[in-house]
Amino acid sequence: MKMKVKNNNINRGAAFISIIFALLFFTLMARFVYIQGTGKVDGVVLAALAEEKYTKQRAIEAHRGTIYDRNGKPIAEDTSTYTVVAILDEDLTVDEDNPQHVIDPEETARKLSPLLEMNEDEMYKVLTRDKKQVEFGNYGRDISTSLKQEIESLELPGIAFRRELKRYYPNGTFASHVVGYAQKETDKETKETETVGKMGIEQSLDKYLREKDGYMKFQSDTKGYKLPDAKEQIVAPDNGSNVYLTIDQTIQTFLEDAMNMTIKEYEPEKIIGVVANPKTGEILAMSTRPSFDPNVRNIKNYLNDVIAYPFEPGSTMKIFTLAAAIEEGVYNGDASFASGSYTAGGETIRDHNRSGWGTITYDEGVLKSSNVAFAKMANEQLGTDKFLEYLGRFGLDRPTGIDLEGEVENIINFKWEIDRVSTAFGQASSVTPIQQVQAATAIANGGKMMKPYVVDKIVDPDTDKTVVDHKPQIAGEPVSADTANKVLNLLRKVVTDGTGKAYDLEGYQVAGKTGTAQIPSPKGGYLSGRGNFLYSFLGMAPLDDPKLIVYVAVEKPKLKDTDIGHEPVVMVFNHVMKNSLQYLNIQPIEQNPENNVNVDKEVEVLSYVGESIEDAKASIEKLKLKATVIGNGKNIIAQSPRQGEKILPNEQVLLLTDQEGTLPDLTSWSIRDVMRIADLTNIQVSYSGTGYVVQQSLAPGSILKEGDKLSVKLEPPNTPQEEKAEETTEETVEEENSE
Repeated sequence: MKMKVKNNNINRGAAFISIIFALLFFTLMARFVYIQGTGKVDGVVLAALAEEKYTKQRAIEAHRGTIYDRNGKPIAEDTSTYTVVAILDEDLTVDEDNPQHVIDPEETARKLSPLLEMNEDEMYKVLTRDKKQVEFGNYGRDISTSLKQEIESLELPGIAFRRELKRYYPNGTFASHVVGYAQKETDKETKETETVGKMGIEQSLDKYLREKDGYMKFQSDTKGYKLPDAKEQIVAPDNGSNVYLTIDQTIQTFLEDAMNMTIKEYEPEKIIGVVANPKTGEILAMSTRPSFDPNVRNIKNYLNDVIAYPFEPGSTMKIFTLAAAIEEGVYNGDASFASGSYTAGGETIRDHNRSGWGTITYDEGVLKSSNVAFAKMANEQLGTDKFLEYLGRFGLDRPTGIDLEGEVENIINFKWEIDRVSTAFGQASSVTPIQQVQAATAIANGGKMMKPYVVDKIVDPDTDKTVVDHKPQIAGEPVSADTANKVLNLLRKVVTDGTGKAYDLEGYQVAGKTGTAQIPSPKGGYLSGRGNFLYSFLGMAPLDDPKLIVYVAVEKPKLKDTDIGHEPVVMVFNHVMKNSLQYLNIQPIEQNPENNVNVDKEVEVLSYVGESIEDAKASIEKLKLKATVIGNGKNIIAQSPRQGEKILPNEQVLLLTDQEGTLPDLTSWSIRDVMRIADLTNIQVSYSGTGYVVQQSLAPGSILKEGDKLSVKLEPPNTPQEEKAEETTEETVEEENSE
């Protein structure tokens, strides 16, 4: 009887357990069916969770667009830099014979601190922090490839590098207000870092230049290693578009060099310089002082004074008053007037030579830059209403619309009669340098005024498609070709027989006009005293078919006792104009024998490509030229200057051979010849200083490879200044002091 009760209890227990297991089984099955059907657990999509856990994504780095000059030489580009990292986590070292962390902080600090220019004790404190990984702040950032290699040679355990892209400006202070700069910024919310244009072209064309990184997704195991045969998802990087400027690196270098020399010699408050092609409106060079190096951003003036500094221009404005009078048929150069003073609106206008030159012709008035001549021209011959119309025709009453941000409005004062008349000789009203350059293109281009521009084209590097293509644009035709030619010839006489004699270049016929602008005083009126003027010159050359317009203005230079006022402008203008004309292969003309000027006869360069070194050198020496061989080969594959170009005796002809282009000793070379080597070998050149080469970053004899970077240091020659050959005329002295 007891046995039966026991069996019943066992049967009931077994049945209960079976029911529990059955319920669990059906519950699990129901859960499995639910998960299988919905793909969710507690509202979480399992596929997404697995994707997140086992799918890895790696960035594919994109590059910001490069800014090039007109010849494809980089002005702003991305370059690799490195950040030094110290690994302190001992767990990363698996093999004691091959440590992956810093094992001796004291020795590491002793060896590494001099290379990073960091205090040894400070570095030791960083290396002994209770962290897995540390950096060295600014001391360890932006490390160059050469310094990285030097640190690696120390073989310090635990010292590693993180590669980054940095915006780099290989020429340093070079058209800086045009190009601007870009820098990295980190988004506070997403923590993502990107390079953003902050000034100049870098800012205005940021939408074209900006890059977007791509990425690669792949399936991995729990340790992050890619699974065999795993499918990859690749999104290609979107590189920024490349911007090609109208700036010519060589001509810009001439301008920068001349400005540096003038800053050193005269310490002016400002220098403004522009070089333009009058046939197209292309800006070939543009710079101001003070300037800055975009690599370090030592900026004192954020404005591009060429487009953002309107001022009373002084006598350069007379060019356009003269053109208006000739175009209207009211100018008679042989007619005479009484110089010295003239009354308009109850105010007296005086010549810079306050007593005048007596009764002179209007042509003489142009050469002597007589204020009275131009006041009478505007007030009595043209009429001020008609003169105002011509100011509009020449675009002097509005911004040019140049493709640079920051151009400002100027002020044409025409309320009072004295202001209307004074505007005719460059007072009362203000204009910007770029407005004057645009207006001058009409004189140099047969009456057709060309709109200035600095961006040539924008190209997508991934497709090689041109997305923006700028073409020359006529901004107006203020005067006829005949008028432009007459004005040009009178401006030539200003240089040969008038106030612009200092700008008469040997071998080239320059036409132009001087200007000495008064500077408004904060206390009212104008500044007075020695050097308290803005001296300028607006010139064009060569006379028969002007290829260049150069405008230079220098404000408040510190003049020597023997200086007149225009010397700082001459230093910039003559250097830039002559070197640029030679660079463009514009041949000088023989001087008139009666001028008693001896001009060295130029030599036409022959073709030496394909010849042996020996034959080429013999041929070059017969022409009284110097042969410089670049390379260890026996035959010549390229040369500079090219066949047909003309150079002066004793100048160099560079010969590139068919094997291992080698770098010569550049000591005493001009930057022009250094640039020729860059063109031949496709290396990148940067420079500092002015004058001639005294130091080079690559040793003589170094084998050159395309893309190599060469930097040179320039210094002026240690020779005394040449004595002035003759005294400046009294009229010129007066002109430059108080025009």
